[in-house]
Amino acid sequence: MKGWLLSTAEKPSYETKKIVKEFKKAGIECFIVDPRIIDIYVTREDRKSIQVGNEYTVLPNFVIPRMGSKISSYSTAVLRHLEKLGVLLINSSEAISSAKDKLYTMQILAQENIPTPRTMLTKHPINIDYIKKRIGFPVVVKTLSGMHGKGVYLAEKPSNLEQLVDVVMEVDDKTNLLIQEFIGHKAGTDIRIFLVGGKIVGAFMRQSKDGDFRANITRGGLPKPIELDSDAEFLAIQCANILNLDIAGVDLLIDKEGYRICEVNSAPGFEGLEKASKSNIALEIVQYVQQKLSLAI
Repeated sequence: MKGWLLSTAEKPSYETKKIVKEFKKAGIECFIVDPRIIDIYVTREDRKSIQVGNEYTVLPNFVIPRMGSKISSYSTAVLRHLEKLGVLLINSSEAISSAKDKLYTMQILAQENIPTPRTMLTKHPINIDYIKKRIGFPVVVKTLSGMHGKGVYLAEKPSNLEQLVDVVMEVDDKTNLLIQEFIGHKAGTDIRIFLVGGKIVGAFMRQSKDGDFRANITRGGLPKPIELDSDAEFLAIQCANILNLDIAGVDLLIDKEGYRICEVNSAPGFEGLEKASKSNIALEIVQYVQQKLSLAI
């Protein structure tokens, strides 16, 4: 039995190395493969091999994509091709595509009555009066895809938003931006919940240490173990199930009335979670893959 962990990173991340290590402990080979070196051939034959780096290789039993929001159209095509060949994907190509598009994620969740910040897609020139009426200021401005807090900005007043959009459009006038309600009740604080197979395997609170409204660990946010209440657990499980994510990182914002979904990630980091909670998220992933493979036999 062998598997692939797909990643385009130049250097393996903590998560990538930890997952590969745990598979090795379980007696399963798991190789890090860059999807950009995989060649796709579409034929009428039922091929049981694929070309990687210009060489044919036997198909893996499972694939874990770890490209996150950086996944390209080509990488998505590779995932779909592997699915058509019967390879088990954790997560599926459709689930990853849904989670990558932040607007689409919010549309899906809102349709299922999941509490989300008011969100709208803006076009240039922006209608400040409409945004002020429908959402109000301050607003959070996001690119459609992004990770680790990158591509996320706070516009405290209309003039800030106009200046930000002008700068973005100067660089690329085809860029689409999301305008989102700012949940200021506990700004700079959020909750990350990690799920594997629809089960919560860990959670922690992140707090910005420099007053930034973004609490991401990669931006210096401090992790703190947390006991989840039933509302937080329900929302996280619902989000993972609605988006059909085998592995999911659900980020919750804390509002006066409860929680709002900040975003849902298909390849969430867990280094901070493991260190804060002493849990072994990588092992949970390995055990889930083993369970899925045993059911497929």
